[in-house]
This record gives sequence, structure tokens and C-alpha cells, in this order.
Amino acid sequence: MTDAVTDDVAATRADAERMPRPPLLVVDELAAYLAREGIGEGPLSWRRIGDGHSNVTYLVEVGGRSVVLRRGPRPPLPPTTHDMVREARVQRLLRAEGVRVPEILAVCEDASVLGVPFYVMEHLDGVVVTDAVPAVLEGDRARIPLVAIDALADLHAVDVSQPPLAELGRPDGYLVRQVERFASLWGTVSRRSIPAVETLADWLAAQRPLSQRASVVHGDYRIGNLMLAPHAPVELNAILDWEMATLGDPLADLGYFAATYAEADSAETPLELSPVTRLPDFPSRRALIDRYVERTGADVGALDWYRALALWKAAVFCEAIHTRWLDGERPGDTFAPTLERGVPALLAEAARAAGVRADPEPAGDPRSRPRPSGTAR
Repeated sequence: MTDAVTDDVAATRADAERMPRPPLLVVDELAAYLAREGIGEGPLSWRRIGDGHSNVTYLVEVGGRSVVLRRGPRPPLPPTTHDMVREARVQRLLRAEGVRVPEILAVCEDASVLGVPFYVMEHLDGVVVTDAVPAVLEGDRARIPLVAIDALADLHAVDVSQPPLAELGRPDGYLVRQVERFASLWGTVSRRSIPAVETLADWLAAQRPLSQRASVVHGDYRIGNLMLAPHAPVELNAILDWEMATLGDPLADLGYFAATYAEADSAETPLELSPVTRLPDFPSRRALIDRYVERTGADVGALDWYRALALWKAAVFCEAIHTRWLDGERPGDTFAPTLERGVPALLAEAARAAGVRADPEPAGDPRSRPRPSGTAR
């Protein structure tokens, strides 16, 4: 842990107002808030955790207690994104249904405290697996993705037909909206032309399957968003990061999970979010899909469509990150520069999943193109 004030952290509100850009934490304001909520009193220490490129998560210690604070990035925020109040509500509703999520301790809608709404949740003792297997789980590594796929099947089994869960989204038309929304975003988040974006958008619209049923859709379901118990055998402690959760087609989660799940001979893309699964002894992607089918009875004949959707959406999202970096809005970011080639790699893999010919190469240098009006920040 640390108590050092940095470019991201201000000791006081007065210090924050003198900083060239808004800090992510304001220590005196946060300490007062945690005391008011009965979470803890006294000096704070903190450490940024997680590998997300969107919202920001801190481990905070106060009064001998460890908690986790989750907030959005610095303003200005695009409309309908980084909604911490909704994210906390989703977790509270799912926890009541027996889904393994952390307990939400407090939700702050007052943006004057940290500049944006945020929430505080319990800290769980556990491990997150991304690019290495913790020593404590080494002997049971093959079970890690099995636990993940079983938890996904359990999540999709939650009844969403009645309020309040039924109020979390509009499952009818979910796939239509996904394709239309991300197709419309490219022109606002990019300053380069890549023919594959439109080619894949047209293919996804024309080949869209009919949804078999509705469920909670996590939206970013991958091994790296699971907290596992710090012991063998592998056991799930919690599912994390519910920013994009809604109601929709459960196969969207399965397609995304398959797109993030690396195999020894799979192409590398920025959506390879669990590279550890390239190691020996991990089950194949096909074996995990078959296990999901056994648990749910789903027809996965169109799963390549859902995998292509996940890769194509990731390309649009990653292009927004790359453009913000080009515009100087993500100083010090080491991930964003890789997306100059990473976005075409995502589009190439999406085209392979779709089985279509699509040119993933950009036309011209993105730095030479003027920023269009309405560019997302």
C-alpha cells in the first residue's frame, strides 16, 4: 500500500483545484466520506489495482479495514458510460439472487467528493488470473476455466422475468442494437478508414441469429474478471466488473469469453485477455463451449457470429482508446500505442471468425487526419 500523493491523488480539495488535471482520489474528501458511512476512520493508504482501461479501482485501507473503491475515469465522460451507481445496483440485485459478487458497502452519487460518482465494496482475499498461474493454483490449473464456464452458466440461469431484475435492460432487440450502436460509433471515435469495419458491420447485420432466450449479460466475462479463492482446489470468490451488464442474449457472453480465451495456436489480439490459457493442460475452447452446452442446453451453432461480434466491438472500443492517446488525452499509457496495429489485428480475427474477406489495413496515417466533430473523449 502507499500513502504517497501523486499526479492521480490530491491530499486536499485545495490541492486538487491547483492540479493541471482532476485527480482520481482526493484524500481528505474520501476520508470524511468513509467516516460518515461508518466504513472506517483515520489515515488512509491506497493502491491502484486491476488491469482495466476504462474504470479505475483502488484498494483502500482505513481504520484497520481494507475496502475497494471503484470510480469512472476523469471527466468529461461520454453519456451513458461509467455509471457507477447502476453498476453497484446490478451487483446488489444479483447478490440477492445468489450470484457471487462483492458486497456493496456504500454508493456515493455526490460528484463533489471525487469529481464523479463512485462506490465502495468489500475486499475479498483472492487471486485474479491473467498471464500467469499463481503458485497456489498451479496443480489445479486445468480447473480454472471450468470454474469460469460453470459460473457463466449459473449466471445465465438467473430468472430475469420479474422485477427488479427485469428492469435492468431490454432484451428484445439486443443484438440489433449492439450492431447498430457500434457501427455508428466508428466515425466518432476514429480518424482513420479501415474497410473491414463496414464489411463486418454489414455481415453481422445480415447474418444476425435469433436469440434463443434472455438472461443477464455480463458484457466483459473473462477469466481475468473472476476473483478466485487463494487455495486449491479452484473455487470462485466473485465475478467482478459489472459496468456493461444488462439483459440480452446469453450467447453474447459465451462468444466474448471464447474470443478472450487464448489457445496455443490462436492469433494474438488485444482481446486476448487470458494469455495464461496458452499454457499446457488448459482445456480447449471447444471443450469449454461443450461444457456450457451440457449445463444450459443452448444451441451454439451460430457461436462464430457471436465471437466475430465480440472481436469487432473490441476493435471499435480499442480504436477510441487509440484516438484519445493520439489526442494527448492518455499520457503515459503504454497500451494505447499498441492499438495502431492491434485494432487491425482484431478486425482480421473477426473476419476469420465470420468467414468473410475483409481488408483490416488502415488507409493512410491516422495522425494526418483531422479530428471529426463529436470525437469521444
